[in-house]
Amino acid sequence: MTVRVGVIGTGMMGQDHIRRISRVLAGGAVTAVSDADADRAARVAAGLPGARVHPAGQELITDSEVDAVVVTSWGPAHEEYVLAAIAAGKPVFCEKPLATTAEACQRIIKAEQGAGRRMVQVGFMRRYDAACRALRAAVAAGEIGTPLLMHCAHRNAAVPPYGFTTEMMISDSAVHEIDLVRWLFGEEIAAVTILRPRRSSKGAAGLHDPLVVILETAGGILVDVELFVNATYGYDIRGEVVGEHGTVALAGGGPAVLRHDGRRSDAVPADWRERFGAAFDAELQDWLTAVAAGSCTGPGSWDGLAATVIAQAGHEALRTGRRTPVTLPGRPGLYSAAGGPS
Repeated sequence: MTVRVGVIGTGMMGQDHIRRISRVLAGGAVTAVSDADADRAARVAAGLPGARVHPAGQELITDSEVDAVVVTSWGPAHEEYVLAAIAAGKPVFCEKPLATTAEACQRIIKAEQGAGRRMVQVGFMRRYDAACRALRAAVAAGEIGTPLLMHCAHRNAAVPPYGFTTEMMISDSAVHEIDLVRWLFGEEIAAVTILRPRRSSKGAAGLHDPLVVILETAGGILVDVELFVNATYGYDIRGEVVGEHGTVALAGGGPAVLRHDGRRSDAVPADWRERFGAAFDAELQDWLTAVAAGSCTGPGSWDGLAATVIAQAGHEALRTGRRTPVTLPGRPGLYSAAGGPS
């Protein structure tokens, strides 16, 4: 079965997903696109034989030639399109965030419960990254004993000099570590603290870069996340779990570490597409395969809600300078099984 996919949002992420569905993955074809920028949508559609261009996402969702929907529009529009896809009975892959507020995520969950089945996958691609999966497997196997601490770094070479706020460092960047920690340890996050180191001169005025985020899991694991979004030298993602009798860390950005003439070096990816390209491929392939089978197996609406609630707690911690508890609602039975690859 070929899943006919409609893509809402034809910016950088949308075009990247269109490329992989059309040229890299099996079982999918892009049959319709939509974007607030009609000219850009038309240019993208011109490279997709037979694809339709819709002036609005709602029209794309109701198109009879669309079996499933990918949402890569800007975050505030996600709720509208995800709810419309659920109402139309069409599976939807939504890039993070699921929605920008906890209340909006709750409305999506209520709609999905009303449908009686999971229909939404959220784009937390690190669950599909080979290094992250190896890290999780080592922790689950008990190779380092009971996990006690985790050290993370999330460094971007740069972010746009306009429009990127300090709050976005939490909701757009640290959200990946938030989901990773929940998935890695199988525990919810109970509290968030934000620390403000000396500010780098490389960021735009008003952006406090870097930040340190402290996550406390319900079981007592402490996770520190360094967020540095204008690190200048590349895209550098790090993670090390410290256990009772050992540690395990993510592999570096390159396929090999060179040791030569008293030095050690490895590659630093230029951006997120280079570092996580294979993970994006794997997550979209998982989604297409699940849609064809009539199921939904990846991170879902509950994971999207949890990430948004935790990010909002991070915003409060940033504002107040105090440790902020995280309060999640009761987890509905529809989401009793953890999402994501096993």
